[in-house]
Amino acid sequence: MIFRSTSRKPVVIAGNGTREAGAAEVLHAFYQKTRIPILTTMNAVDLMQGGDKLGFIGVYGNRVANMIVSQCDLIISIGARLGLRQIGNKKEYFAPNAFLIRADIDQYELSRDIKTNEEKYLTDAKEFLQKLLDEDIPVYEEWNKACFEAKRLLEPYDKNLGNLCIEKICGLLPENPIVAVDIGQAQCWSAQSLTLKGQEGRILIGGSYGSMGCGLPYAIGACIAEKKKTVYCITGDGGLQMNIQELQVLASERLPIKILVVNNKVLGKIVEIQAGSCHHRMLTTTEESGYLVPDFEKVAKAYGIKARTLNGIEQISDCYDWFHDDEPCLINILIPEATVLLPKMNWNDREMKPLLEENVMSKVKAVLGV
Repeated sequence: MIFRSTSRKPVVIAGNGTREAGAAEVLHAFYQKTRIPILTTMNAVDLMQGGDKLGFIGVYGNRVANMIVSQCDLIISIGARLGLRQIGNKKEYFAPNAFLIRADIDQYELSRDIKTNEEKYLTDAKEFLQKLLDEDIPVYEEWNKACFEAKRLLEPYDKNLGNLCIEKICGLLPENPIVAVDIGQAQCWSAQSLTLKGQEGRILIGGSYGSMGCGLPYAIGACIAEKKKTVYCITGDGGLQMNIQELQVLASERLPIKILVVNNKVLGKIVEIQAGSCHHRMLTTTEESGYLVPDFEKVAKAYGIKARTLNGIEQISDCYDWFHDDEPCLINILIPEATVLLPKMNWNDREMKPLLEENVMSKVKAVLGV
């Protein structure tokens, strides 16, 4: 038997290997049978959507997901690397109270020890999940409710303008959409706050295997592969400039791709690194240090693509018709330059910044204590 039936607070961490193995449906069946909470990695953030989504773990992960990892007593990791951006720099701080079971098809990933007494399975994710599904595992409804109650308690916090922008976009998306996401702040805001309606939508995310500018090419590829189905592309001002010439493909092929530019006119993630690690010495990341952003509305119109600029996220709802017609478009959403990416997990101790008030944290920990 793989599952440890003595566990009171188990979780599954599903990585992109789960989807690559064609195991998404088995994962959902396992969840419905056991109600064991499922967390994901950033690359697999679309595996759990709608009301089943708790979030993803890691440096820029959802606070509730990282807190659940800290409080659980069993982790079943399936098709997930559990690399440094997910577990942190010091392994002893990762899931300190949990026994770890890891299933992966890559023997070299399993050759890394994360916990000294972990259990490893070199196997296909779908076969592994099917074996779990066939086991006699208790139903963890109360623990599941506790995790979602913790999410509810934390919901008012950690929402900056970037997250609110993504939520506004999400509100206009149809059921089961295809969303391509670029690298940068927009990627992390999307991974944190993009909750799709339905369970069959896809978030094509750059993650660690895409380079800056991948969003628009991802969208083009998905649109063509799906016989010109509408695709939504969430990108930043920096990412779009990397492959802005691909607007020609949208124009010439009349691909119904909706480009949503979250534009704070800086290279946001790099600015944060230069501010935190380089004593605010900026280099080609802000207008003052040599980075410039064009008028995306004019550029798109020069290609014959309809476009508009929004002077705040509250205007996103005015674009409903553009989200649902069959034409390509570009919506340039201006947000303040100082919009930062939070929360962020400390690399060395897994503490999430900014710190929340002690009474809030105590309440969440009490709920997760079950």
